[in-house]
Amino acid sequence: MTGTTTPYAAGAAPAPGSGHAASPRLIGLVLALVAALYVVAPAMNTAVAPLVHTDLGVTARGNAVAQIAGICLAIGALVAAGRAGDLKGRRTVLTVSLGTLCLGSLVLAASPHPAVYVLGRIVVAAALAAVFVSCLAFMTTVSLPGRIRRIMGGWLAAMSAGFVLAVNLAPHAAALTGWRPTAALMAAAAGTVLLLVRRLLPETGPLAPRELPDRVRTVCQAGCAVALAAALQLAPLWSWRDLRIGALLTAAVLAGAAARFRALRRTERSRARAVPGALWTGALVAGLALGFTQVVLAMAVPALLSGAGFPAPAAAAVLSAFGIGGGAACLLLRYRPVPPLAGASLGLPLAALGLALLHALVDHASHALAGGFAVVTLIGFGTMLAAAPQMARYLAAVPRHHLGVHAAPLPAAILLGTAAAQALPYTSALGPLPLPGEARELLWVGTIVVAAAALALGRPVVALVVAVTSVLQYVMVDADTSRPMSVIVALGVGAVAGAVAWSRREQSERLNRTRETAAALQRAVLHPIPDRLGCLRLAGLYRPATAGTAIGGDFLEALDTPYGTRVLIGDVRGKGLQAVQTVTDLLGCFRSQAHETEDLGEVAACLDRQVRRAAAARGDEELFATALLLQHSGPSQDLQAVNCGHLAPLEVGPGRARELPVPAVLPLGFGLLDAAGAVRPHRFALAPGSTLLTHTDGLSEARNSTGEFYPLAQRLSAAGPGTPDDLVRHLDDDVRDWTHHLADDIAVLALGPH
Repeated sequence: MTGTTTPYAAGAAPAPGSGHAASPRLIGLVLALVAALYVVAPAMNTAVAPLVHTDLGVTARGNAVAQIAGICLAIGALVAAGRAGDLKGRRTVLTVSLGTLCLGSLVLAASPHPAVYVLGRIVVAAALAAVFVSCLAFMTTVSLPGRIRRIMGGWLAAMSAGFVLAVNLAPHAAALTGWRPTAALMAAAAGTVLLLVRRLLPETGPLAPRELPDRVRTVCQAGCAVALAAALQLAPLWSWRDLRIGALLTAAVLAGAAARFRALRRTERSRARAVPGALWTGALVAGLALGFTQVVLAMAVPALLSGAGFPAPAAAAVLSAFGIGGGAACLLLRYRPVPPLAGASLGLPLAALGLALLHALVDHASHALAGGFAVVTLIGFGTMLAAAPQMARYLAAVPRHHLGVHAAPLPAAILLGTAAAQALPYTSALGPLPLPGEARELLWVGTIVVAAAALALGRPVVALVVAVTSVLQYVMVDADTSRPMSVIVALGVGAVAGAVAWSRREQSERLNRTRETAAALQRAVLHPIPDRLGCLRLAGLYRPATAGTAIGGDFLEALDTPYGTRVLIGDVRGKGLQAVQTVTDLLGCFRSQAHETEDLGEVAACLDRQVRRAAAARGDEELFATALLLQHSGPSQDLQAVNCGHLAPLEVGPGRARELPVPAVLPLGFGLLDAAGAVRPHRFALAPGSTLLTHTDGLSEARNSTGEFYPLAQRLSAAGPGTPDDLVRHLDDDVRDWTHHLADDIAVLALGPH
């Protein structure tokens, strides 16, 4: 399709009429400028509110209507704009949204009546939501999934910078120009970025319009969010006992229950296209915490600084520190992978710590600004450190063809967090600025909410440790707040606790990755021993001496070949990567020759030549390997064995375990098996009801704390009769009880008749 791009595009197709292809960096810059309007517009509205009240007569109730209706309509606009972008194209929906924003801002600038101004505010709120979700989906569509983390980090950092500028400059712009020119300036900004979008950004859809996996469920989720947001914001105005609030809450519960019911009934096809519930829940909780924290700080910081005698510009400067800290966290995400669990485990407890300390620091004029700025920076850093990785992981997992509608829950969660914060007594849309004492109560409520989010998203142990540390810090500060040094000590203790928690989490992540790699290596080199092959039942065990390595110098294999069931077990001299390489070569040779070579002695000769080739290639004249090869054919009890310097197998029966006299030749690598037929397999028969056990010396030479070797035959005699699997499981448990430390790898293979 001309003028469109495909998902995961490394770059972007040229926009119609542009004549050239826009680079990914340029696309990201334009989208960051567009999305910055989402944080600039609310700051402008807050700055001009007193002027609008004086000049136009817009009351607090009118502002409340604009705010409540704006949030509710914005949630619906998020879903609608996201879905429209999936169907009609991202740039098309973005340009329509920007045009609506420009029109709404012009309505604000020319408002002749308070009702018109309120209507313009509602339109602007819905348009901003549509712009934001369109930018979010646009950015993700033109990015490879593996790059979303880096791009998301840079994009959110740019938005944080826009928040810092808006909070500090909006009051001055409103005071210098008045509220009408300020609204006109917003319209001009929207028109300018609209031209940039039309000129520089490519069209990214429709990719291939598809039906939603469950349209009813999406509608129910949106209805639940809208009803809940309305109830939370209206409850302080109408009272929680009002029947209308009860009706809204009931509608929210019913819509949520319907969405959950649809999710449980979804088909296998829709389940395959759905976002995993853990990712969806994590992004939702992180967004709720972010929106809640922003409102609490916006209400509490000006109140506390005003009570301490500081002017409004000082409060704006301290509040802008939230954007500075958030931007730092987003840049960290851009240049270093931060696992969502690690980010939440550290970030949210640090944000709770900052909320607990903020009012104690601001109470004292000697260090109120510096301390408040530092702590709000910490809160912003912690909150975004938790939220940004959750958002990036979620966006990387959503289906490409429904990216817009799936991107909507991220900003919707932030709006719901905002609505939840406005349900508190001192943050109501109609309420005045809280008093300093009320602001302290808000901060403690915020601490509880953020701590709960930390327990939900992070490691509970880490969250609890840092939470206890924050309480101790608050006690220290509250006990002696007249000394600035106590604040420094308290922050130092918190920083150390955070660093320890972060380091511990990083080590756990590395250990998990190492274990996953080791498990994959073991599966690739040492194939699992099947339960049955031919007429035999088998069971195998492998325990490397070094924890986390998954494979060492021991090896075992069992194959079903044209010549019967063939088994190999052995031990390579040496340790480390060279031993692993030798094991890999030997197993590869055995898996090939066991199917092609009829004589078991010739198979052993092939293994011998393989070891000698490896020794010559590495210049290791002392390289060798012990091995025991077994073969069983048909329903008889007879077996063939070639023992190349390995331990003799044991016959385990009821109340007995005896070593079978299998003649041994020199180990593999000494060249004595070079000629075919040089070694004739030894034939023997298993007694009825017996199990044959083969093992490496790591089992029989396992020592206890006093240096005694593991008494293998004695322990096997006491094990009692059982299947090969029972015998191997008994040995696994028993040898770990016997020794406190494995000095060598252990390989065990047991076999018996059906």
